[in-house]
Amino acid sequence: MNNEMEKLSNIHPGEVLLEEFLKPLGISAYKLAKDTAIPQTRVSEIIKGRRRITADTALRFSKYFGTTPKFWLGLQDDFDLEEEQHLIFQELNDIISLQNQAA
Repeated sequence: MNNEMEKLSNIHPGEVLLEEFLKPLGISAYKLAKDTAIPQTRVSEIIKGRRRITADTALRFSKYFGTTPKFWLGLQDDFDLEEEQHLIFQELNDIISLQNQAA
């Protein structure tokens, strides 16, 4: 990515849940929690970006929305990788790949 380009914010799966599923379908967080037997606090924390999508949650969301568990876990993995890459950016830059060490 060009340094002159503005970095896009990392999108938490909770934002995708809210903007791409709940709002368009007219479903409240309470209804989602009730229909999927997930505690309402867990759903609210996911939407607020304060909680991860677990395997359990991914299975329930996929069944409810007709997606796959890997869709939800993939969103979480992408988010986690980008967050971690940002946190350890300098350490990653200091690592010399095995391929370059042999040269």
